[in-house]
Amino acid sequence: MQFDENNPISIIIADDHEVVRAGIRRLLSMDKSLKIIDEASNGRDAADLVAYHKPTIALLDIMMPMMSGIDAVKKIKMTSPDTFVVMLTAFEDSNHLEKALMAGADGYLTKDIGAKDLIKAIHTVLLGERVFSKSIIMIMQNRYVPNLQVDEQITITKREQEILNLIALGRKTAEISDTLSLSSRTVETHRYNLMKKLKLNSAAELVRYAVVTTNVMENPENLLD
Repeated sequence: MQFDENNPISIIIADDHEVVRAGIRRLLSMDKSLKIIDEASNGRDAADLVAYHKPTIALLDIMMPMMSGIDAVKKIKMTSPDTFVVMLTAFEDSNHLEKALMAGADGYLTKDIGAKDLIKAIHTVLLGERVFSKSIIMIMQNRYVPNLQVDEQITITKREQEILNLIALGRKTAEISDTLSLSSRTVETHRYNLMKKLKLNSAAELVRYAVVTTNVMENPENLLD
């Protein structure tokens, strides 16, 4: 779908601080294809507003009154499954990150993000890709594949995520090729791109990354402190 000023991306923002919501409004006003249609100051109202409006995007803080942003994600994914939910928070830790991903969040961004990157992240999510701030990717890598460095915001495409999931299950290139109806060369290209994107130095590191990060989403109790 083509979004523009006449057919904007509808957005609901939720944060318990008015000054933060004002700042988000200001940042998003730079792109005329984005339109904030409502706001909430707590998680319960955020979930209710999304259920009512069915927006394209919901930007949620984590720590809010009445209902946390993570609990709101769970409710939103049940009442409005087509709404993309991105956490926009000050929390930069693996505990909240893992809980948010398990709840169904489509991205996890920190509040120090600039206008350009926030707008880019919103458009990227609409392509079916997960978005993470650089600091969040570093947390994931330091926890799962230590001593790696990241230089920029990273997105993982839907196809790359499918391949990561299959790698985590122990599938080899030929098996992934058969499962996804792709050529072996295409699968290898995706594997190479993932390694380059994630700054991984070997196939073994890619396997470890896939196993642990997939385990986070399917069995978070195995990793949460």
